Amino acid sequence: MSSPLSHPLVRTFLSSVERRTAALPAAWREELLEDLREEIAAALADDLAEADDLGEGAAGDGDSTIGDERVRQVLDWIGTPEEIAADALAEESGSIPPEPEDPGATWVTLGLAVLPVPLCLVPGVGIPLGLVAALGALVRLWRSAPWARREKRQATLFVLSPLVTVPVLAVVLSVAFDGISAPAFVASLLMALTLPVAGAIRLARSAARLRERAGT
Repeated sequence: MSSPLSHPLVRTFLSSVERRTAALPAAWREELLEDLREEIAAALADDLAEADDLGEGAAGDGDSTIGDERVRQVLDWIGTPEEIAADALAEESGSIPPEPEDPGATWVTLGLAVLPVPLCLVPGVGIPLGLVAALGALVRLWRSAPWARREKRQATLFVLSPLVTVPVLAVVLSVAFDGISAPAFVASLLMALTLPVAGAIRLARSAARLRERAGT
């Protein structure tokens, strides 16, 4: 099984980011590239596993590839090299405040980001409470210093993703089990929670690195 990072489009993407961020300190630039590698590999892991299974079944040699269109979708979602470099250079130059946020404030923001889905389980008032929590998370997210614009855009998609994933998963489960049941609805909520949790983990790591660089 080859790595998603070996795909020509991914190599070109990373090379472009590296070239456009040449003005950054070497350690900072490598940290940015490593984050991008991890993000791309995670986003394409399932696609690669599926392609590998198909390759083994068809040819028996395990030779598998991921389609160019799928790779482009992932790279477009992450952001263009120009956007990524602009955010990194702005942060390095001080356009984005370099002072880390208080850990307590960061955890409040991240907590609000993952609360909307669990709140939907509260009878009667769950959905309104979930929407309020999501709104609060987005307001705090965009007013917070530790994260670049690219990270904030991605986190916004993560927070809002249940608005799409919950209905889709509910329909799929209702078709699969001949009608939506309470356990199936709860299962759809739990599956939809994975994206907000993944986004919160990435933001927590980013804020922690900023605190480490500041020596706090």
